[in-house]
Amino acid sequence: MGNRGIAFRRGIGRPTMLQKNSSGENWVVGVDVGGTFTDFSARNLATGRVLVHKRPSTPDDPSRAVLHGLRELTEKYRIDPKAISRFAHGTTVATNALLQRKGAKVALVTTKGFRDLVEIGRQVRPHIYDLQLDAPQPLASRALRFEVDERIGPAGEVIRELSDASIDAMVAELKKQPQIEGVAVCLIFSFLNPAHEKRVAAALRAAFPDVFVSVSSEVQPEFREFERFSTTLINAFLQPEVGRYMDRLKAEVTTVAPNAEFGIFQSSGGLMSVDRAAHFPVRTALSGPAAGAVGAAGAGAMSDILDIITLDIGGTSTDVCLIQAGRTAIASTRDISGFRIRLPMVDIHTVGAGGGSIARLGGDGLLKVGPESAGAVPGPACYRRGGTLPTVSDANVILGRLPVTLTGGDMTIDRNLAVKAVEPIASELGLSVEKAALGIVGIVTSNMVRAIRAVTIERGYDPRKFVLMPFGGAGGLHAADVARSLGIKRIIVPRAPGILCAEGLILSDLQEDFVASCRTRVTGDMEVAATVVADLIKQGEAWIAQEGEGALETRLVLSLDMRYVGQNYELSVEVANGSGRPVLPGADALRAAFFAEYLRAYGHYDEQAPIEIVNVRLRTIAKLPQRQSATETPAQRLEPRDTKAAWFDEAGSVPTPMFDRSGLPTGATIKGPAIITQLDSTTVVPPWAQITVDAALNMIMEINNV
Repeated sequence: MGNRGIAFRRGIGRPTMLQKNSSGENWVVGVDVGGTFTDFSARNLATGRVLVHKRPSTPDDPSRAVLHGLRELTEKYRIDPKAISRFAHGTTVATNALLQRKGAKVALVTTKGFRDLVEIGRQVRPHIYDLQLDAPQPLASRALRFEVDERIGPAGEVIRELSDASIDAMVAELKKQPQIEGVAVCLIFSFLNPAHEKRVAAALRAAFPDVFVSVSSEVQPEFREFERFSTTLINAFLQPEVGRYMDRLKAEVTTVAPNAEFGIFQSSGGLMSVDRAAHFPVRTALSGPAAGAVGAAGAGAMSDILDIITLDIGGTSTDVCLIQAGRTAIASTRDISGFRIRLPMVDIHTVGAGGGSIARLGGDGLLKVGPESAGAVPGPACYRRGGTLPTVSDANVILGRLPVTLTGGDMTIDRNLAVKAVEPIASELGLSVEKAALGIVGIVTSNMVRAIRAVTIERGYDPRKFVLMPFGGAGGLHAADVARSLGIKRIIVPRAPGILCAEGLILSDLQEDFVASCRTRVTGDMEVAATVVADLIKQGEAWIAQEGEGALETRLVLSLDMRYVGQNYELSVEVANGSGRPVLPGADALRAAFFAEYLRAYGHYDEQAPIEIVNVRLRTIAKLPQRQSATETPAQRLEPRDTKAAWFDEAGSVPTPMFDRSGLPTGATIKGPAIITQLDSTTVVPPWAQITVDAALNMIMEINNV
């Protein structure tokens, strides 16, 4: 791919002409690649029919599971591949490359005197007394960080002109380095004046036509040099790996679904074109988890539940997110595996706690669970794929909480292997395997509770005022225990909890974010900010014309990063949201909006202190064709299909009926204990809870004695 021009596909939202489709159907397919399973959700835009499918992930090459699963989906349900009009993909390629540091060999070009900035960082020490714990080494070693003699000032003025000789000298030094695949260009104050960066980038692209070049004024054009440098360097590190994956997958998907428009889910909660994803792969760092949050908001809205805490439990990790009034929280800065990224992202907190999390005894003799995971290969011992280490899934099998078969019968569980894996820990602790399994589940529950506290209590929110929504393959197994620990009284289990991330991809619209730095005080004269807003609106409208052809509607969301003068951190304040051109409010209205947000965040505000704007942000949304999923009431089969002994506490096992969720009609109520199984997930209803199926076919669990 290299430095060739970005050929953005026009109109990813445009309804595809299905000339060769004789069925008259119109399918949208969402595919989410997880650590253990690759999930598929397909929705017929003509009828609302929803189909789901799962298959094991292929970590060595995620595209294999995507392509094989897509073929299986079309064959299993007899879908005409030519009737697939949109293919939306949530990817973990960028995340895994960062976690494993398996990206490109990259270099950094910066202003003279600033080559060590990415290594110095913010000098923040999460564990202040741990002298051995430090930030990860920069993705570009010091020998691969080059300088050019130039300087842009804090007002965007040229203090020292960049000479051709300085550029030539830098290029000559870079040519001495073998096998460079990517270069990040990060100059001081280039977000105010990118002229020097553009010259450096042009010279690099001419000298190295096969090398990816990432430019900070394109990747993240806002102030805070370290965050901008780090984000751009990560983008350069990811471009070759993600670009190759995108090119390969795009070509292969075309062989299965020739008419499908291809969209990639980005961390901020919307789709972008595959070409843009290849150019800005850093935007996909939280692609999969963000899709789950969007799917959760959609599922909650169907039951008129808008204030939600998500609990997405997969094979490797648990992701939690706060949803208020049906909208996901957005963060502007995240650390992933110690690397700082500053871009709009769905605000998700992740802990290493999942079904594949490995249990072990530490050197202190205490039981620990995670963050190491058995993953998809070899997986938990009970999966019969060669795993031998005890995991959370093995503990749930021992406790009788998992059925004998998973994923619709495609996987058979072996309890004897689970017992064999947990026995060494039980023996060491002097416990039965069941009580050791209870300990494993209790610890992983505590880890999940801490994650929820991080996005609620630590930020001033009371979790008891929210409804917990578990999803992912293991969400329903642990939701009741987590809710009870937090004092949450209600749980909503969506219709397809194990496929909800893929469902979120179907519900997503095209989206692009624009940002510009604008350091100005909120006073009577807002002309400077108004000029910046007008420029961002022009960029947003140009993007709509390029990418949004055929969209049902478009929306522009204007927000400002604001703070009291002298503060180091700002709050994002939304000031306009609608289908027309947003208008910047006057100074009094902006101050009132800031006070309201400051009061919510900190419990107080100062009407007299001066306020300033730091950044202006514009989110542009092109709404894609959607269709509400059909909610056909199944035939009533309220009788349990089986009864098995299950453990819920140390008192011992109790007879627990097992129900098939597909047989539970609207209004059905089941008192615990019960276990409800379906293709993609299992829901545990303890003795101190009961569950009811609502009109949207979501299950509402009520927790007693909280």
